[in-house]
Amino acid sequence: MVKNGLVRVIRQMTYQPPGHRAAAVETMTFDRLRELNDGGTQRADFHVLAVVDAGRGTVTVDFLRHPLEERSAVWIPPGAVHRWDDIAGVAGHLVLFVPTAPVTHATRELVASPDLVAHWSVPDTDWPFVQTARDHLVLEASAPPGNAPAELPRILLSALIARLRPPHAQAGFTHPLFPLFRASVEAHFREHHAAGYYARTLGYAPRTLSRAVQQVTGRTAKAYIVDRIVLEAKRLLAHDGLTAARCATALGFPDASNFSVFFRKATGMRPGAWQAAVTVA
Repeated sequence: MVKNGLVRVIRQMTYQPPGHRAAAVETMTFDRLRELNDGGTQRADFHVLAVVDAGRGTVTVDFLRHPLEERSAVWIPPGAVHRWDDIAGVAGHLVLFVPTAPVTHATRELVASPDLVAHWSVPDTDWPFVQTARDHLVLEASAPPGNAPAELPRILLSALIARLRPPHAQAGFTHPLFPLFRASVEAHFREHHAAGYYARTLGYAPRTLSRAVQQVTGRTAKAYIVDRIVLEAKRLLAHDGLTAARCATALGFPDASNFSVFFRKATGMRPGAWQAAVTVA
């Protein structure tokens, strides 16, 4: 991991397909990832979907470490802070794509769904179909510009996602209010911490909002907001090296003491203690 004193430097990655093409989907091998990877911490503005053929390694996504193993998949959504570890012997492919790349309604909903599962194993019965879908996508994504319809990689990406059947796809439903709530939280969680603010902004009763959020995430609206603030606080503490006082300012708390009480209640640790522990790890 790249460090600067106590700060773990995050490399911000912007989606830039090779050759400056307007492609919404790009693929690469783990061999290529090893060439590009410096062992540091990264944050991308695009999705990273990895399909592992063989080997073992690990990837850390927002402070949780996940195994890379034969016939498994990893999904890293935009904004997630991640680091590839021990990937010397891992074989497979990564698919990089913008959020609007999938073409079917079901796969677009899945890409936009909350709490994306970061890692899962592909059942043996599904593997031949996943492998074929992935290989076809890799082939079309590598075609010279103008040699094939531009929508083909997007269509094949949707087929691959459908074949992978990520565990979060099993819910099979979403409440129409939740995407509005999630977008509002992403835009305003640094200034507004109360579920009542989002209910009023969206024009719903607090109970209606909380039921909608719980239907999709299993958490109340208040708990969802708390989890989002805590995740951002951890990112600021671990990767930007901010003090509790600066975190309080960045996240809309009146002072460091108020923020510390909030963080300790949510995590069981004071911000400074958590920061020290994760920096040493």
